[in-house]
Amino acid sequence: MFDPNRTAHLAELSKLEFTDEELLKMTKDMTDIIALMDKVCDFNPEIKPYTLDSVDYDDLRGDTYKESYPNSEILKNAKNTKNDSFVVPKVV
Repeated sequence: MFDPNRTAHLAELSKLEFTDEELLKMTKDMTDIIALMDKVCDFNPEIKPYTLDSVDYDDLRGDTYKESYPNSEILKNAKNTKNDSFVVPKVV
């Protein structure tokens, strides 16, 4: 679908520069992306989705309680703590 000329043209329009190797890799990647989008376009929403087998909860491990580390042990290397919790800087 994509050829190196088309990729080079799109790169020029996008103000991108590629080496010859990068151009070939980008051409392959673009071809793969277009092929994937073609598969998405083939999706038929009228077909009922597969029904998944239900989970047999007897096969899962039990939910058992275990003692955790004490808070003082967990927080001993923390730079800032307050009310037995880590204090982290606000990020905007």
